[in-house]
Amino acid sequence: MREKFEEKARAIRLAIFDVDGILTTGQLVYSSNGTEYKSFDVRDGLGMKLLQQSGVQVGIITSRNSQIVTQRMQDLGIQHVYQGFADKIPAYEALKQKLNLTDANIAYIGDDLPDLPLIRRAGLGITVPNAPALLLEHADWVTQANGGNGVAREVSEFIMQAQGTFGAVMESFLQR
Repeated sequence: MREKFEEKARAIRLAIFDVDGILTTGQLVYSSNGTEYKSFDVRDGLGMKLLQQSGVQVGIITSRNSQIVTQRMQDLGIQHVYQGFADKIPAYEALKQKLNLTDANIAYIGDDLPDLPLIRRAGLGITVPNAPALLLEHADWVTQANGGNGVAREVSEFIMQAQGTFGAVMESFLQR
């Protein structure tokens, strides 16, 4: 079974991540004055940076708008950020066209029903263990990690391993 996912992962040129429930735990935390807080796993950030370093582009499509997400993606050097898309298909199609890719070249990682159309459409559809049953049924692969706890790192390393770039990326740390 793993070979099937690795074969799909070899074709990936763009990994698109949802935010809430994938890069965060999915909990929305507000202060008494209405300020929104999000917590991101630093290992996910490094994984996404390493994936970009390996030659795979990274994008974000989220239904919410958040200055916190804008700042985090700027920190990671992620240029393809689409916020405020309750229907995520138009953003997906725009990004696919912009980068001249096919569905087979895209991995989509999401955790809830608004992500289902893209999980089904992408060449490699990925979800998390605590996703609704319908997503678990339609995803190509389910991560071991739950959202906000290493999903992006797990996915990034898996894609790099399948593409044969993981060793070179790790070697760069050994050479320092």
